[in-house]
Amino acid sequence: MASAPPARPEDIVEVGRVLGAWGVKGGIRVKAFSSDPQALFAARQWFLEPGDTVLPRPAGAQPLPPMPRLLHIMQVREQGDSVVATTEELTDRDAAQALAGARVLVSRAHFPKPDQDEFYWIDLIGLAVLNREGVALGDVIGLIETGPHCVLRLQPAVADAEERLIPFVDAYVDRVDLAARCIHVDWDPDY
Repeated sequence: MASAPPARPEDIVEVGRVLGAWGVKGGIRVKAFSSDPQALFAARQWFLEPGDTVLPRPAGAQPLPPMPRLLHIMQVREQGDSVVATTEELTDRDAAQALAGARVLVSRAHFPKPDQDEFYWIDLIGLAVLNREGVALGDVIGLIETGPHCVLRLQPAVADAEERLIPFVDAYVDRVDLAARCIHVDWDPDY
């Protein structure tokens, strides 16, 4: 009798994508979404979901086993601009390469606690943005990394208005109130 698949934590967050195989013994290379991928290093269980694309298999190739829903991490380290891991489930290069494009998710419990006035992007998405006059400017739908700072992408509060961009810097952001799910900014609605 097969055991039930592992339950996914309620606080699961996508933190990277599998780029492909690393080595010949089933290691995988992952592109982390964070420049400091501590959640990948701390988590010993990575949950997988299929990616957006399916890579073609050569004609006559042996069928691959189904993608595992959970990887038990044995070793993980940084390798250049990616993260390399070995797992209990993957023992050869073909099985590892078959995961290329898969989404890697971990429990939010493995995220390091942010410093004062630091925020994870995942916490900002969905927050309402109000200016100093109390005018609703929209909701955060994403962020853009520009190098020197991030930029909030807002879905405007007014129907049919264009997406609004606000630099996420002290000059424009007065405060972030996660409990109230709101960001207060010094921003004119006509900008």
